[in-house]
Amino acid sequence: MAASNESSPASLPQQRDPPGRPPRNGYGVYVYPNSFFRYEGEWKEGKIHGHGKLLFNDGSYYEGEFADGEITGLGCRYWAWSGNTYSGHFILGEPQGHGVMKYKAGGHYEGELSHGLRAGRGFLVDGEGQEYEGSFHDNRRHGRGQMLFKNGDKYDGDWVQDRRQGHGVLHCADGSTYEGQWHSDAFSGLGSLAHLSGVTYCGLWINGHPVEQATRIVILGPEVLEVAQGAPFTLRVQLQQAHGDLAKSESGRVLRISAGIRYVQLPTYSEVSFFKVDEDHQETPMQTPFGFQCISYPLSTPTLRGLEPKAAQESAGDDSPLPEGDQGDTPSGLAARGGQCHCPEDLRQRVEQGCAEFPDLLLGPPPPGRQPFLFLHSPHEKAGSKPRGSLCPLEMPTAQEAAGGSRPDGTTAELVADAYPGEYVMMIDDVTTPPFLGRTLPTAFKHLRVLAKGTGQKPQDPEEGVRS
Repeated sequence: MAASNESSPASLPQQRDPPGRPPRNGYGVYVYPNSFFRYEGEWKEGKIHGHGKLLFNDGSYYEGEFADGEITGLGCRYWAWSGNTYSGHFILGEPQGHGVMKYKAGGHYEGELSHGLRAGRGFLVDGEGQEYEGSFHDNRRHGRGQMLFKNGDKYDGDWVQDRRQGHGVLHCADGSTYEGQWHSDAFSGLGSLAHLSGVTYCGLWINGHPVEQATRIVILGPEVLEVAQGAPFTLRVQLQQAHGDLAKSESGRVLRISAGIRYVQLPTYSEVSFFKVDEDHQETPMQTPFGFQCISYPLSTPTLRGLEPKAAQESAGDDSPLPEGDQGDTPSGLAARGGQCHCPEDLRQRVEQGCAEFPDLLLGPPPPGRQPFLFLHSPHEKAGSKPRGSLCPLEMPTAQEAAGGSRPDGTTAELVADAYPGEYVMMIDDVTTPPFLGRTLPTAFKHLRVLAKGTGQKPQDPEEGVRS
């Protein structure tokens, strides 16, 4: 509230030898010698007392109660220089007690005042329509209070000299919530933020920024993970801070897993198997950190494997309740653009205290348009078939065979449905980008080697078969 700059009318000037005496009792009008003040109203024993109106030369005025020559009691004060108006209690010429201040610039205040300033409990609406209800000191928000901001955010907590400081809860208009310590209007100290995306951070903040946030995704386990052909496997994941500690303050990020197989163009091949890609299904290979390129490969979970082919396809195409994220140029995005990789809910996991797990993953049969080649040698050859050490394309099962039937040559569809021995890559993307965490985490990779079923050993290098 703005205070008046004029001389206070609390103690009106006294004239020793006035040109005209003020009224003694009753109602009267008196113009003071300096001509700045003019009073009309009730008098008692030569002093203004009772109800009256004091006018100022600049257009300001006070109308209300007087006591023994002072502005004291209930009244209304108007300041011409600011355009503000106050109605309420006065003591010795100053607003004091409970009252209502209306501001020309917009807004109003209703509550307690002391010496003309907001002090104690009150309700303030500012010129932008923002509302504050709580404690004031020296005209500022100070103590405990609730604030409704123009963007719809609501704050309930401690204030120090018009700034949020101490402990408080912020309910954002978008549904996000922060509860914890504040300093100078920013998150500072220990606090927890639950973002509308489902991501939460509970830990230390400095100047509005989380201190212990994750900077990378790490897939745990050996450098090269080996699994038996057709056997499910589990990947355990951690979010880590820059210095390598577990980012246990974070929960709720959505991680998406996808797979790729080492890409080899004829006549070059890698270890045991490679795929020839039909011209109609060409896909741009993606570089991996392991020194080779890969193309997307289907990945499934027990839930998906239990569905019929058509139902599984529909499930893969369903919209997941989890955030989609930006596919962009991430590995999963490249796979999606190739038309081979879907991402059902089963292939997504939310992080809990910096950890996530993808259980019972299984690499399926090659997708349409990719013809697998195996390097055959004696343990897997049929008598009188291909020469030892030769490359042989495999026939893919029909839909009936894939459902559990047998092939004419006696090979069961179950065996054919397994992923072929060779080198694969597992990729995990972060598909959530909450603003307060700043950015999406970079993709994590894991080198996966599928071993021939039943051997438990790394398949023989095909070049050794050629040399033999």
